[in-house]
Amino acid sequence: MQDMSKYDQPLPAARAFVVQLHADADVTKGHIVGRAVHVVSGQAEHFDSLGSLLMFIDHVLTRLHAEPPAEPLNDP
Repeated sequence: MQDMSKYDQPLPAARAFVVQLHADADVTKGHIVGRAVHVVSGQAEHFDSLGSLLMFIDHVLTRLHAEPPAEPLNDP
């Protein structure tokens, strides 16, 4: 049985993606096509390979870490 303790770490919403595979995708044959959406920002991208899917995820996460956190609004 797998040690699940390493999966007990938080799963931040800012790192959540929805991956939708096209009806013609055949993962067992390496034919991976579909669309990915970053849940928080709504950024979406179509992909035609595992590499392009991972590049999109990396691009979104890299931008996420590069941008300064939003300043809280001060109510008068």
